[in-house]
Amino acid sequence: MDDGYRNKVNQDDYRYQDGSYDGYAPNNGYYQGGEEHGQEEDAQSDATEGHDEDDEVYEGEYQGIPHPDDIEPKKKRKSQGLPDEFRDHDDLMAEKMEDEEQLAHQYETIIEECSHGRFQWMLFIVLGLALMADGVEVFVVGFVLPSAEKDMCLSRTNKGMLGLIVYLGMMVGAILWGGLADKLGRKHCLSLSLSINATFGFLSSFVQGYGFFLFCRLISGFGIGGSLPVVFAYFSEFLSREKRGEHLSWLCMFWMIGGLYASVMAWSIIPHYGWGFSMGTNYHFHSWRVFVVVCSLPCIASLTALKFMPESPRFLLELGKHDEAWMILKQVHDTNMRAKGEPERVFTVANIKTPKQIDEFIEIQSSTGTWYQRFFVRAMTTFRQVLDNVLYCLTAQYRMNTLFLAIVWFTMALSYYGLIVWFPDMIRYYQEEAYKSREKLFIEESVKDITFNFTLENQVHKNGTYINDKFIKMKFRDVTFEDSMFEECYFEDITSSETFFRNCSIIRTVFFNTDLYEHKFIDCKFVNTTFMEQKKGCHLDFERDNDFLVYLVSFLGSLSVLPGNIISALLMDKIGRIKMIGGSMLISAVCCFFLFFGNSESAMIGWQCLFCGTSIAAWNALDVITVELYPTHKRATAFGILNGICKIGAILGNSIFASFVGITKVIPILLASSALVAGGLLALRLPETRDQVLM
Repeated sequence: MDDGYRNKVNQDDYRYQDGSYDGYAPNNGYYQGGEEHGQEEDAQSDATEGHDEDDEVYEGEYQGIPHPDDIEPKKKRKSQGLPDEFRDHDDLMAEKMEDEEQLAHQYETIIEECSHGRFQWMLFIVLGLALMADGVEVFVVGFVLPSAEKDMCLSRTNKGMLGLIVYLGMMVGAILWGGLADKLGRKHCLSLSLSINATFGFLSSFVQGYGFFLFCRLISGFGIGGSLPVVFAYFSEFLSREKRGEHLSWLCMFWMIGGLYASVMAWSIIPHYGWGFSMGTNYHFHSWRVFVVVCSLPCIASLTALKFMPESPRFLLELGKHDEAWMILKQVHDTNMRAKGEPERVFTVANIKTPKQIDEFIEIQSSTGTWYQRFFVRAMTTFRQVLDNVLYCLTAQYRMNTLFLAIVWFTMALSYYGLIVWFPDMIRYYQEEAYKSREKLFIEESVKDITFNFTLENQVHKNGTYINDKFIKMKFRDVTFEDSMFEECYFEDITSSETFFRNCSIIRTVFFNTDLYEHKFIDCKFVNTTFMEQKKGCHLDFERDNDFLVYLVSFLGSLSVLPGNIISALLMDKIGRIKMIGGSMLISAVCCFFLFFGNSESAMIGWQCLFCGTSIAAWNALDVITVELYPTHKRATAFGILNGICKIGAILGNSIFASFVGITKVIPILLASSALVAGGLLALRLPETRDQVLM
């Protein structure tokens, strides 16, 4: 009797919670499964036990189905009217929208019945690994760049392109995979995107040329670009309204874990240059390539575990696939009930509302045309559907929300990604300044008949004279010879880094097996000088004593967001998404002004941690509100578009902020703080979504 009373109370809340809900006919829009009816008969009898006919309790009421007597006469006439092919398209769309609204409320009730338990936590880990792979992808290039530039002879322009190419791939991937996820399914698209990322990420560690490496990182970024929009859309559709904000925020922590993982692995692997191997003189597999392989492991783990997860039932219901959705929801319910020690509890839902299906496109039949014609038609059909979804986000109903969200995403990305690149660059700048301050200067030295076989580092030699000297198996690091003369000298097996000869005279000198290439001799005069068997390719720089600081900075920056992640998860459903975004962005803007006082490495590290810790709450709230503002059949598309705009902001932030390193701090600080203030104030005009069901 208690169970029956409780179910009735829940149903009353469901039926009247929006104030305008007036029911719908079970024979108009429901999937009526004959086989399920017999199977659920016992469960329905149990649900209604203790009531007699005089109670007038409608049995379907326990499944969230309104009583047929509540149907308006107009809707009865509609169910008996013309077939769909003869009805006006606007009427069909209105009926579909009404069905979707009714489904949203019923689905919320069903998810509450399924409860939150073991199934959601398993999916949490699987999708968290995919989000972790996204975080790793952002850090990979930054960590390998110092080593890769020596290994592949990268110029300054090439280095800049390699740093931005990942964001470009992620931008295109976010838009494409987000759109496809609303047509092909969340699980299917996430599996494809992770497969592409894992394949090309792994392959990039083996390619030797800069062009192929650039291409592999581009496609790898394209693959992982789909993880963010698909993961949040996927997970949100297994969460009830009361749990959604909190648990989506907990999911965001995996991005932080990805940054920590990349930092620790880089610190542990890259400095060990002997961890690689070589095959001949043209193929080298150095330690930074081992690091790239290790970074693909979270993606591979998520891809493997995803095979055991089901498709989103909310997505399947949008397609009218009632049976598949019902079976998945029953699986969720039974998994959670068994974990709670209540395996005998029955899943009481027999029928679920499915929106009216409107056929907008006709595909070519399998018996018509060649295989590539059928593939072309299917591809064009899908492209047209994705494009329609993109345009739908700009319709009158969603135009202002999409515009405001786009600006907030862009300003947040411009400041955040710009500063997280600017911080390490500024720290390196301070390191280089300190390094140059220890530079040794030698003037007018005269050396004759001496053999050198040790390392020269951080030295400048001016107006020197070197006669009949031998330089054997030496390493030059940051060494400059200016206005000097080398006569009858011999250089053999020389490895150099940042070493140059300026305005020198080199007479009757032999260079054998060195990497002293032409560009390292600036305005020099050669007389009877011979270059023999120069080293091929580029060579790794010597390990710097302060290399660990680069990894430590990234590690601390990632770790500093942990308090902000915890706070945002606990308060997301209490103070709301809008206040979380606005407050976090405005506090982060204030933190930017303290950067004017960062004139040392330790100060920059401290302000970086403070900025990252205060801004993470805005990122989490943005992810949540983007999921909740759009309906199921447009959710991943909208998230993909906005995430693509975010990557445009990241590209601009990286380019603009990096160009001011060593020049001025004023412009980066003012630009970041102004963007955050503008985005934070605009975010306050967005609608609050914490009390809404997932449409």
